[in-house]
Amino acid sequence: MKEAKYIIGIDLGTTHCVVGYAPIGKDLRPDIRIFNIPQVIAPYEIKPLPLLPSFLLMPTSHDVPPDSVRMPWETTIGDEGYVVGEFARKRGAEIPHRLISSAKSWLCHSGVDRTKAILPWGSSRDVKKLSPVEAFSLLLHHIKGAWNAEMAKDDPSLLLEHQDILITVPASFDVVARELTVKAVQMAGIEQFTLLEEPQAAFYGWIYDNEERWRELVKVGELILVCDVGGGTTDFSLIEVSEEDGSLALRRIAVGEHILLGGDNMDLALAYLLRQRLSSRLDDWQFRMLWYQCRIAKEKLLSHETLQSEPVVVLGRGTSLIGGTLRTELSRDDIKGVLLEGFFPYCSLDDSPQRKPKTGVREMGLPYEDDPAITRHMAYFLRRQMRSLEETFPVAVLFNGGVMKSYLFRRRVIDVIGSWGGGAEVRELASNDLDLAVAIGATYYGFVRRGRGVRIRAGASRTYYIGVESAMPSVPGVPAPVKALCVVPFGMEEGTSVDIKDQEFGLVVGDQAVFTLMASTTRKEDEVGAIVEDWEGDIQPIATMETLLTLDKAVEEDTTGTIVPVWLQSTMTEIGTLELHCVDATDPQRKWKLTFNLKERETD
Repeated sequence: MKEAKYIIGIDLGTTHCVVGYAPIGKDLRPDIRIFNIPQVIAPYEIKPLPLLPSFLLMPTSHDVPPDSVRMPWETTIGDEGYVVGEFARKRGAEIPHRLISSAKSWLCHSGVDRTKAILPWGSSRDVKKLSPVEAFSLLLHHIKGAWNAEMAKDDPSLLLEHQDILITVPASFDVVARELTVKAVQMAGIEQFTLLEEPQAAFYGWIYDNEERWRELVKVGELILVCDVGGGTTDFSLIEVSEEDGSLALRRIAVGEHILLGGDNMDLALAYLLRQRLSSRLDDWQFRMLWYQCRIAKEKLLSHETLQSEPVVVLGRGTSLIGGTLRTELSRDDIKGVLLEGFFPYCSLDDSPQRKPKTGVREMGLPYEDDPAITRHMAYFLRRQMRSLEETFPVAVLFNGGVMKSYLFRRRVIDVIGSWGGGAEVRELASNDLDLAVAIGATYYGFVRRGRGVRIRAGASRTYYIGVESAMPSVPGVPAPVKALCVVPFGMEEGTSVDIKDQEFGLVVGDQAVFTLMASTTRKEDEVGAIVEDWEGDIQPIATMETLLTLDKAVEEDTTGTIVPVWLQSTMTEIGTLELHCVDATDPQRKWKLTFNLKERETD
């Protein structure tokens, strides 16, 4: 890789993408800027904007004239092409069966094959489809093309792929979702990059905005909650303010579970409300249009406090489109009744998310949370973490995500947390711009990695384990117990490795074998090498790999069922994924590497 001239922070969000960047100079304070991304905003009209809506439209020539949506750096147009950004979002609301949205949410949906062409979900067979990985990659492909056309047209050394790139992911992304993100980035032609958790990036953005006085805004011993509610997911993280060598230091000490709940759910809730007001029955195509129109109306109402209502229009089907047009409106009272009370209700710290009975047969859509109450999910997260925090309670909140741009929602969260803390004051750490904070923070982190800035100590957001079958004698009808072996302790820094040499395990080679990766967000004291026998409830399986390991490819047929004594080495890579090396105890030069991917399950 050529020497980078820029640090680039890329926020690939569910609702929109943002690119921050700064030249790698010698100034102590980075000069972070936002790259305005050229995109189609109307036929034959291209405009650079700070936000690139994360929407992909797959139009035919009947929907949009092919030449009218071609970017200058693209050669693919017409029925074979796609449109990314603002025009895709606007036109897609009218032809939703050709619109791909929430690709990021699909990327972490373990119930579907994320490498198979399934999007737009539910569209007819004549619509060209993409896999969630491909769709996610095309967003970055557009960003790469835009950067290279604008910034590197006269200097190849400024090509995006030659820069120091940071790409953000939800803190709750598991190993598989992170690995699929890596694949999507590589499909866009970018090989060198680092992943960074979004809540951390948001906090780095806050530090950058307050670099001269952040130490005056927080105190030693305080706990800060990062409440990140975006278009598709909700993330909670806890950051502790401590003291090291007489100076303030920050440490990320907890990350919540993956919660598929955000702005998409809010838009859907509003769509159900307005559907009840319409006299005509809506088919799936019209309801999807209503869903997207509710998003537009909601954003306008939340952005303009003087607006009391916003019209919502759904086109009719068939030949009489005008006569069949359906009209209604979304009001500010609807926002308060459905969104504020439905998604941010008052609750107690003892409350937990409500679980509904599962229907035996259901449609294969996104697995949204049963309970839309974000405050109950927050209570559950804090209550579980307080077990190991000696009852320390957050006294400040940093908000992130487009949903939390609304003062209405931020104020409710502050009030709810205050009621849990016995009425103690809970401060908001104000962010300059919730749309841009993650990209700015990711760029700032690029300088932190170079020793120029304030580092948040972090590492593994969970404790990771590998399933180890017990050596107890077999009992008829009873499967052998599986123990959990800690291979990555909580907080293990990325780019580091740990050895488990004081214990030997038997590795099955020459036959199909199953490897189960497990994780816990609450068992933070387990050290590497610790074996947990009674783990159900605290530790959850998160990925399973079935593979064939060979002792020697030349004599594979002679090694069926061989048990090789090994010791283990685990590595947290710079992109946040886990590699587990099984080292032959009798011949350390021979080892097997396990990487927990979804489809490309590699075992070296």
